[in-house]
Amino acid sequence: MFETLGFETLTAPQAAIWFALGLGVLFGALAQVTRFCLRRAIVAGEDRRQAAGVWLTALAVAVLGTQFAVAQGWIAFGDHRFMATDLPVLAIVTGGVMFGIGMVLTRGCISRLTVLSGAGNLRAITVLLVFALTAHAALKGVLAPIRTALAGHTVSLDSAALPGAPAIWAGLIAVAALAYALRSGNRPGMLVLAGLIGALVPIGYVGTGFVLYDDFDPIAMQSLSFTAPAADGLFYAVASTAVGANFGAGLIGGVLIGALLAALLTGRFAWQSFDSPRQTGRYFAGAALMGLGGVLAGGCTVGAGLAGVPTLSLAALLALASIIGGGMVADRVLRGAHQPKPQAMPAE
Repeated sequence: MFETLGFETLTAPQAAIWFALGLGVLFGALAQVTRFCLRRAIVAGEDRRQAAGVWLTALAVAVLGTQFAVAQGWIAFGDHRFMATDLPVLAIVTGGVMFGIGMVLTRGCISRLTVLSGAGNLRAITVLLVFALTAHAALKGVLAPIRTALAGHTVSLDSAALPGAPAIWAGLIAVAALAYALRSGNRPGMLVLAGLIGALVPIGYVGTGFVLYDDFDPIAMQSLSFTAPAADGLFYAVASTAVGANFGAGLIGGVLIGALLAALLTGRFAWQSFDSPRQTGRYFAGAALMGLGGVLAGGCTVGAGLAGVPTLSLAALLALASIIGGGMVADRVLRGAHQPKPQAMPAE
């Protein structure tokens, strides 16, 4: 479709960078206001139910919007990486558990910590840098052998998607998610903002897979994610004269800008740093776990969760379940299995 839009000085890959920048600004601003984070939804805390309501509302809208786009024939996931029939179960489960543990250690999933980086949180900035370095090492560096070794253990499937009609699955997921969200204690305005976050997922897919599709200069169909984009963003920042920007770099840059603007406008911008060397070490460990885990699992809570589940793929569902399981186990271990009334560790 891109060749019909009349651009003469802008190629599809270049347009994708600006599109990702805008998408990131919107996500950063909305996530800053809603405190969007899956980690808050699965660990013990007073706002656990509200946080889950926000996340599930976004998921419901993402699923419905994405599957509507599929039904209209605008996009298709047949060639998407989540749809590979050789399912790397060991890599996905191991990576998901690692990511879940890491987000508990750092008190926030990587999307939340990217948003907080734009709001002046130096702990979050440190996590983002270590996460990006580790993810890049797992994709193309010294940790790549671990990725390839674990990814070699696969299970062959007849279909990589959920069996049955996609519309039925989309409806069931959305109804269940919204039923919980409407009883989560959130104000309607907060749920509307959460729904806007979810709408960014199909907008991302349709934008890159349909609007910006160009037969002569094709780009990959993608949406919100943070693992590969964080690595791409860091690599571009340190080597921009040798490596051009891409969708991922634009997305991360946009999230930081959007979060910064929202924090300044709402008075939430504040410099924050580490309290002790022990805390620093915990955050470094958590960031490394999330970096390697996100690559192995095929995405983070957003890439494999919010944007992955709407594809209705078994890989995305397995990754999200593994992340949630790893996070819940880590939270329980850190708090002590025998504490009758655990005190909540505040989220970032």
